[in-house]
Amino acid sequence: MLSGRGEEVIGVDAGAPQDLGALREEGVEVHLQADGLLELERIRAVIKSPGVPAQAPVIAQARARGIPVLGELELAWRLLPNEFIAVTGTNGKTTTTELIGHIHREAGLPVAVAGNVGTALSSLIGELEQQTTIVCETSSFQLEDTSAFAPEAGVLLNLTPDHLNRHGTMQAYTAAKLEIFARQGAADLSVLPLRPPNDGQESNTNAWPPKGIGGQARGVLFGEGQGADLSKQDGQLWWQGRSLMPIDELRIRGEHNVENAMAAAAVCLARGVEPDAVCRGLRTFGGVAHRLEVLASRDGVLYVNDSKATNVASTLVALRAFPGAGLHLILGGQGKDQDFLPLRAAVEQSCRAVYLIGEDAPLIATALASAGVPLHRCETLERALEAASATATAGEVILLSPGCASFDQFADFEARGERFRELVSR
Repeated sequence: MLSGRGEEVIGVDAGAPQDLGALREEGVEVHLQADGLLELERIRAVIKSPGVPAQAPVIAQARARGIPVLGELELAWRLLPNEFIAVTGTNGKTTTTELIGHIHREAGLPVAVAGNVGTALSSLIGELEQQTTIVCETSSFQLEDTSAFAPEAGVLLNLTPDHLNRHGTMQAYTAAKLEIFARQGAADLSVLPLRPPNDGQESNTNAWPPKGIGGQARGVLFGEGQGADLSKQDGQLWWQGRSLMPIDELRIRGEHNVENAMAAAAVCLARGVEPDAVCRGLRTFGGVAHRLEVLASRDGVLYVNDSKATNVASTLVALRAFPGAGLHLILGGQGKDQDFLPLRAAVEQSCRAVYLIGEDAPLIATALASAGVPLHRCETLERALEAASATATAGEVILLSPGCASFDQFADFEARGERFRELVSR
């Protein structure tokens, strides 16, 4: 995108990615297995991939020299004239982002879905009409690199410990997430849970939403109980005191998806989308790949792909989605310095057996040792599925919900989920 605008671009990667011919054809100077420090002598700005930590020497040096460092989200947002709905949170981001896009399409409104869902925001520059709304999934890695980013609507779903190996503390992780609201103006919207979004761990629950959340946007709250603009009660969703639709008409399953649907409906309704279109969208949206995705039923055993569960909180959500089903849980990968003890009670209550894979399987085994459930050290996804399939009986569920990142064995969670899909189809 930058090269197409006439900029001189230097590409640097500490690794050695393949298939760089297209970049070189664009005139991009490429340096592989390099740290980029020498190139700092020749540049005006650094555009940082979200995966590169702030502590990387090239980033630290650039900032020490006063060279602007921009994330791709920040850069693309500056170059797009469109209105933005930005969505963040620990879990449910992709589902909620895609659902908001689906509701807009049901309403006949032009929309593009991008960001952390897989479509790079910068790829949209020059491709959209100005009236198209962009719905953008934003991660903590992307938000911590923002400096002017101010979406017309920001949505925060929840906050539970994640990426602490990158951010260091829960406070730093939370601060990165709250950047979504920090520079909003009075005409903008901040969509927030009615109660603190971290399962009651907020130090001052009486001060939610906190005054220090930043920005000047109009707050819109969703949740159960009095005080929410989008609420649930008596089996119904309600918008500002008026019944919207029965909860059991939602197509996506699980209590967590009720919360996601409430957040999506709240931001759409607050921005003026017609209630009938919002309800049509909620009734017809079937969810996203790799998130509680039912792949098959074999001999009465249900196979479910939840590869997108890359943290403990997300796996807990998955376990709650199948109460009493008799779960055979495939768990493990790169744990990102998480505490796996919160899984123990849920595993004891819901699981017939757990099949451990990946780098942090020993840590998980230690945390679950007293759960009273068989723990099978399988190492690979293939062995785990084979063992689970040999054990599960009719009426039970084999659930891939790893609670960990995938990078020890797969390129990403999508690759892990696709491999599971392939194995199940066999």
